[in-house]
Amino acid sequence: MSGERESGGTSAGAQSVKRLFGAAVKPFQAFFELEASSGILLLACAVAALAWVNLIDPPSYHRLLEFQLQLGAGTATTHFSLHALVNDGLMAVFFFLVGMEIKRELAVGELSTLGQALLPAVAAVGGMILPAGIFLLVNWGGPGQHGWGIPMATDIAFCVGALALLRSRVPRALVVFVTALAIFDDIGGILVIALFYGHGLHWPWLAAAAALTLGLVGMSRAYVRSAVAWSVMGLALWFALGQGGIHATIAGVVLGLTIPARPRARPREVLAQLAEHVASLCRGAPDEELERDAVLQVGERLDALEPPLDRFEEALHPWVAFGVMPLFALANAGVELRGMDASHVLGPVAVGVAMALVVGKLVGIFGFTFLTVKTGLSPMPGRASAGKLAGVSAVAGIGFTVALFIAGLAFPGAPDLLDEAKLGIIAGSLVAGIGGAALLLATPRLGPKPDPSRGAQQDAA
Repeated sequence: MSGERESGGTSAGAQSVKRLFGAAVKPFQAFFELEASSGILLLACAVAALAWVNLIDPPSYHRLLEFQLQLGAGTATTHFSLHALVNDGLMAVFFFLVGMEIKRELAVGELSTLGQALLPAVAAVGGMILPAGIFLLVNWGGPGQHGWGIPMATDIAFCVGALALLRSRVPRALVVFVTALAIFDDIGGILVIALFYGHGLHWPWLAAAAALTLGLVGMSRAYVRSAVAWSVMGLALWFALGQGGIHATIAGVVLGLTIPARPRARPREVLAQLAEHVASLCRGAPDEELERDAVLQVGERLDALEPPLDRFEEALHPWVAFGVMPLFALANAGVELRGMDASHVLGPVAVGVAMALVVGKLVGIFGFTFLTVKTGLSPMPGRASAGKLAGVSAVAGIGFTVALFIAGLAFPGAPDLLDEAKLGIIAGSLVAGIGGAALLLATPRLGPKPDPSRGAQQDAA
């Protein structure tokens, strides 16, 4: 009896610990399941970097970023800083995910037809041209002129996160529109990085990169599913592009665009084969070992339905959203404000970036979209009002991750200009986010979603 009581007590204690653990973990699970959580974590890391540099200990922040790492052994070693590891290494993984998202949308998603792709593509063009033009207008002929590409890209994590918090004011179709627009923005930003922010082209290495790219295309045609094979080729391309004078992170985009996005066999064909396979088993004599093998074969055939792109994207997305991007924000958002005077805060680079994000994005996206809809070339997403379109256009002015990345490429040897650009990015993104939210909050709430069962009951009556 005492043993039973002890066993029961132990079981009850285990259940109590399990419930306590579940209660402790539940808020974190809810946070990571929240659609806006990636953007919230990104913002928290940016604030932490600013606080570290301005309120805690600036030298320790810079010492950490410049901490030297070593890869290899003996004479075959290479040295690089922690900052370089984040910006040149981990960001290649970020761009790999971006490349896969672009590939998926173009192959089977919201950009797979011309009609679907037209409006966000036109809007993205407006959202890139006007911000670049405003920046150049403010900085023409000055030392910061080379940074014209900084305000061109929209930060998809921040933008979608902000819209998720305002979901009662934003139609789902408009969120999809902004997401597609951000994809085209990413394409534009990638092209700008590849074409204008390299460092002296070396044609033999570029020829090697071209050969590796053809190899990746061949792997895609052969429907290679091995993550190891893709990783080895991606690393080789990353090294070749870096040596060739194009920023190495572009390798991530190229790799992502070559990953197969469609299943090798049509789902209907696989289902027919499975049905025939199961029927043949049912006709035979019962055999437990054969049936177990048959179940394993069914699992293998179902796995074959999932394209490599979906598998890689699902595996990498949490690591990029909650690891790579926050680390990038922590390593790049640290701007020392205490040493800045009015010439820095109101300098042409800071003002140009902020104006481009706040005014250029709003006017460019709204204007190009409105004209496209009015000319009848494309319908308004979700039949949204002009006010809601203006709100999401303003929110699209949040340009953080890629903007900071391009700023680092534009001003590698000019820390004062880089700090100005970062200040403009942070201030402009903050104003764009708050202004866009205010515009959307001023619009009416969305009506309740129609109840299909109620409609069916009315039809029956």
